[in-house]
Amino acid sequence: MTKEIMDQNQIKRSLTRISYEIIEKLQNPDELTLLGIKSRGESLAKTVAQLLEQNNPETKINLYDLDVRKHRDDDRQEDVTNDIPKEAIENKTVILIDDVLFSGRTIRAALDSVSEIGRAKRICLAVLVDRGHRELPIRPDFIGKNIPTAINEHVQLQLGDTQAVILN
Repeated sequence: MTKEIMDQNQIKRSLTRISYEIIEKLQNPDELTLLGIKSRGESLAKTVAQLLEQNNPETKINLYDLDVRKHRDDDRQEDVTNDIPKEAIENKTVILIDDVLFSGRTIRAALDSVSEIGRAKRICLAVLVDRGHRELPIRPDFIGKNIPTAINEHVQLQLGDTQAVILN
């Protein structure tokens, strides 16, 4: 059984709220770098960057895609490289952005990927959906929606003309 738990408007509202929370909590958007975790976090990060720039027209947000497969413990791919300059990470507040937080393993791989590039001043995590069931001590700083799920259920961001979050 498939159930839509967030429609396109709810996703947009959640990302707008996350962008306001980022501004309130971090206060200096000039020091931000947003990293959208492939493969669904990139579009969310792009939207958050656009919203941050709309609210701070004098600021250009650093935005990059982050491929974490080199540091995965379940599907490691050694030939993966990220084209993120060291100066985008060094002494910056880095915000990792992903669609669904589940076990925390993707975020652990993202932290390793960022550390390989440079030393951030601070790393925060923003997720559209936190569904629980953590295997690692990882907690998001910015959450679109908490959705309690059973361990065998799947939550997926559907991209395309009509975005939605689907629970299977």
